[in-house]
Amino acid sequence: MKNDNKRSVTVGIFVLIGIAILVVGILTLGAQQKAFVKSIRVTSVFDDVGGLQTGNNVWFSGVKIGTVKKINFYGESQVEIEMNIEAAAKEYIKKNSKATISSDGLIGNKIIVIYGGSGQGPAIEDGDVLTAEMPLDTDKMMETLQVNNNNLVSITEDLKILTHKISSGEGIVGAVLTDSTLVKTFKATMQNLERTAANSDRMTAELAKFSNGLNQKGGFVDKMLNDTTLFASLKTTAERLESTSEEASNAAKNFSDVSENLGDSDNAIGMLLNDPEFAAYLKSTMSSLDTGTVRMNETLEALRYHWFFRKSFRKRDKADAASE
Repeated sequence: MKNDNKRSVTVGIFVLIGIAILVVGILTLGAQQKAFVKSIRVTSVFDDVGGLQTGNNVWFSGVKIGTVKKINFYGESQVEIEMNIEAAAKEYIKKNSKATISSDGLIGNKIIVIYGGSGQGPAIEDGDVLTAEMPLDTDKMMETLQVNNNNLVSITEDLKILTHKISSGEGIVGAVLTDSTLVKTFKATMQNLERTAANSDRMTAELAKFSNGLNQKGGFVDKMLNDTTLFASLKTTAERLESTSEEASNAAKNFSDVSENLGDSDNAIGMLLNDPEFAAYLKSTMSSLDTGTVRMNETLEALRYHWFFRKSFRKRDKADAASE
């Protein structure tokens, strides 16, 4: 009898423990699923839920505020998500907020994330529909990563070939790295550039010194800028040069006019230069004068020996001999 009572007590204790564990589990699951919290129903329509399941969490600003209650097909190819949102959090969520699908960690379960919304807008109410924002497509991201990976492999192969050519001394870079003669030439070029830079610095310093000398008091530039007498003299000289230039221009113009008249036969010089008849006449006259001169010399020579003029010529010859 005592054994039966002891067995009954033991069974009762285990039953009570089991019931307690069941109640704690129900309360825990209910708390996680917000089953015992006053909530409101909010929906959102997505083109693709990406593996979202009923019971997944709903987050807002990093805080869990509800769960996914139901997933329904909507229209032709869309999906409607029903969410239970804690009533205590609805005042922080505005009607113009957006809902998107994200992951709980890198490879965790899918969750609904509510974000955005103007601070001045009205709060959501039971039955409101939030605007859905489609998340990044993981498959497309993986395709892009695969393409990038292929490109990276190709670049690596090209880089491998390039480095091999460089190490073998091929191309300009390879020659620079492996050819000692080219290295010496490059070094000499750099030394020449350094000398050129030094000469340039020295020339710049000399130019600066020269410009400072020009600006000194009493120098030529200072006199040019401040000596009014020198300025007046330069101005007068410039005016005289301008006058001389005008006179030279006028003289050149007059000479041009004269040279143009030389081509006409209506004036004496033009007739001498351009009239062939006058030239022939002048030539004939000069020939006649030449002939007359010769004959006159002959006549004078003949008169020298005439008895009437002989005495006069002898006196002149004596006078010429005495003067010598």
